[in-house]
Amino acid sequence: MKPVRWGVLGNAKFARDHMAPAIHMAENAELVALGTSSPGKAEGWDFCPGLKQVSYDDLLADPTIDAVYIPLPNHIHVEWTLKVLAAGKHVLTEKPISMRAEEIDTIIAARDKSGLLAAEAYMIVHHPQWIRARELVQGGAIGTLRHIDAFFSYNNAEETQNIRNRPETGGGGIRDIGVYTYGSARFVSGAEATDLSCRLIRENGVDVWAEVDAIMEGPLGRATYTAMTSMRLQNRQEVTFHGDKGLLKVANGPFNANLFAEARIELHNGQTVTSERWPAANHYKLQVENFSRSIRTGAAYPCPLEFTRGTQVMIDRAFETAREISW
Repeated sequence: MKPVRWGVLGNAKFARDHMAPAIHMAENAELVALGTSSPGKAEGWDFCPGLKQVSYDDLLADPTIDAVYIPLPNHIHVEWTLKVLAAGKHVLTEKPISMRAEEIDTIIAARDKSGLLAAEAYMIVHHPQWIRARELVQGGAIGTLRHIDAFFSYNNAEETQNIRNRPETGGGGIRDIGVYTYGSARFVSGAEATDLSCRLIRENGVDVWAEVDAIMEGPLGRATYTAMTSMRLQNRQEVTFHGDKGLLKVANGPFNANLFAEARIELHNGQTVTSERWPAANHYKLQVENFSRSIRTGAAYPCPLEFTRGTQVMIDRAFETAREISW
């Protein structure tokens, strides 16, 4: 299979530390260019010898580049995603790909018109721990699913200039990590949220703590759902799927697998606990390989924009129903 030639649009730390190395390591991909606002000044890219550093516009105009990864600030994701598609290139955009669900409709229309692949960089669904979790829950391993709870927190209070702490760049915990607590529940259960309500705490115009309650309705029936996200609490990551005959915990490293902790799921049935581990799986690399494979073979991409839109609907609804509280 001919490797997909990739460019990265923006010298973001996350791209430099995680996604760009994943593109470089992926079996069916080749990282060839970095687009920056100041070409030639980017540092920390020594892992990819021969990488071209060019302007944003030159990267889009380069006919040798097949696909572009976008790690720019949230509020300009839609703009640059559409520019990449208009330039005739496939595009993988960091989450959240948009600020509102209707913006994803615009991207879907551009995707369909161009015949190119466009997707949000929602890496967890490519990880074998989440694929296995879905198999177990939908296969009846915990009986009838009755409740889901999800937690994701970290503390970046000291990082005042971080884009997550700035309202003008689309910051806030819900947009940054709510995509994981909301989307993982949807992915495993196949359900969609109804009767959703939210309580949140804001600082300087961004949500720093939020709790969402909802009913999840889908092929497995109805289940209650609670999710908490925060940018002001000690690190915590955990998702539990609770059924009438057992429960499944994705509790060790559900969202930052093998960075926060080793990827592991635990199946609890009565007094019996069984676990499965994936100490070496890299979901960023798997994401790139799946994206590149879809480009070259036409295989269905595991996380299409239609799925992404469903999670964005939950995010939109959280803000629409939010009741602001204080610590």
